[in-house]
Amino acid sequence: MTNTSIGLLLLRIFIGLRLMYGVLDNLISWDHMQEFAGFLGKYNFPFPLVSAIVSVAVQMIAGFLILIGWQTKLSAAIIFINFLIAIFMVHLPNGDSIELMTPALAMLFVSASLFFTGAGKYSVDKV
Repeated sequence: MTNTSIGLLLLRIFIGLRLMYGVLDNLISWDHMQEFAGFLGKYNFPFPLVSAIVSVAVQMIAGFLILIGWQTKLSAAIIFINFLIAIFMVHLPNGDSIELMTPALAMLFVSASLFFTGAGKYSVDKV
């Protein structure tokens, strides 16, 4: 047992659960999904409802895959792209401070880290 593997497991548990929790309201409430689509429309996303559904699906599925450590590098790459888009299309045009961008930046940098490290020893990938 290495400390690195435990560290990666803890990071995956936190990020995976946070990603899934962050979009759960959109999955259980169509009204919330439409609110999210309205938010994306405000920032000129193409096809806001489709963009909202895709973003929610990506975060839920990739979050679960990161949590269990299966296809971690692919999932992390997809999450990286999702949050890179969020930063460039929402946070920067909105003039958000670093403090306001920190949740999105955390997802961006953690997903980049998991892309390079993989899931670690304690993952479905290693079973």
